[in-house]
Amino acid sequence: MHSDQQRPVALVTGVGRTAGIGAGIARRLAATGWDVAFTFWTRYDERMTWGVEPGATDAITRMLADQGARAAAIEADLADVAAPADVFDRAQQRLGPVTALVMCHAESVDSGLLDTTVESFDRHFAVNARATWLLIREFGQRFGGPHGTGRIIALTSDHTVGNLPYGASKGALDRITLAATHEFAHLGVSANVINPGPIDTGWMTGEVRDRCVEATPLGRLGTPEDTADLVEFLCSPRGRWINGQLLMSNGGFA
Repeated sequence: MHSDQQRPVALVTGVGRTAGIGAGIARRLAATGWDVAFTFWTRYDERMTWGVEPGATDAITRMLADQGARAAAIEADLADVAAPADVFDRAQQRLGPVTALVMCHAESVDSGLLDTTVESFDRHFAVNARATWLLIREFGQRFGGPHGTGRIIALTSDHTVGNLPYGASKGALDRITLAATHEFAHLGVSANVINPGPIDTGWMTGEVRDRCVEATPLGRLGTPEDTADLVEFLCSPRGRWINGQLLMSNGGFA
């Protein structure tokens, strides 16, 4: 917990819906002493099956304020190469320097080896891999906090069958993020990747839900709060010695 005078700033990407993993993480960080800048991209939700959640940005902002946090909502198309620098500029202008970068954004459209289009493949890599690199680069260029306080966390997936461009681009995200472990050693910044397993934030069919529960030894689906628990720990002083890891936080899902 941090005092109100010393609240550090977390930048959380991919916070477009109140039921999402990003929103759960943002809420937990706000509750444990962080101010939170968060990104969203309405046009992505518009073309996904769940659609746009009316009023989500305002609701999330209020949710963070209720936890005593200052919040900054930033709409950003992370497929645009200029977006990461702009996001950091706006976050810093509104809240101050970023201490923790938590990347929950994703392009995720199901398709396999035979039916993935080149356009879709390129868009997945632009959002999931290239934007991750550019966000991490901005963080490294700007971070000036005390040695040992900086945090980089990215969410990943190993699901590739029938989900080729998503899983492949997430594999690239893993390597990009973990490179910061050593390349940012002089800054005292830790970098970790979390694989949260399947979490139903509105995308699962009943059949998928049943299969995932059956494949999880603990007998339930993961929740955004499960992931938020680990992110909050890694961002806290208690998590300072965990670095360069790809962490499975999935209830044993196989």
